[in-house]
Amino acid sequence: MKLYVGNLSFDTTENDLQDQFSQFGKVVEAALVMDRESGRSRGFAFVTMGSAAEGEAAIKALEGKDFQGRNLTVNEARPREDRPQGGGGRSFGGGNGGGGRSGGGRRY
Repeated sequence: MKLYVGNLSFDTTENDLQDQFSQFGKVVEAALVMDRESGRSRGFAFVTMGSAAEGEAAIKALEGKDFQGRNLTVNEARPREDRPQGGGGRSFGGGNGGGGRSGGGRRY
């Protein structure tokens, strides 16, 4: 069972998550989500537990509980939504415009 874990301290490590969640069963994977630009944690992670029962036990025990000075959000992860590729609707490259070139030369 894959869990979403939110409201994490930016200092939390994957080992911290492994230790915290292993109290409730086998942790298959603990993955912090990192910001591509800064390399810092984005304050949430996904923890995959060995079974649904272990995941439910972790949710029940940790939802809203203090962990490293923050109240955790823990719930079953939703499937990732398909998002369009690219940079938010702005088109780069191709298309019209000559990138600010001025005069000179012939146009066909």
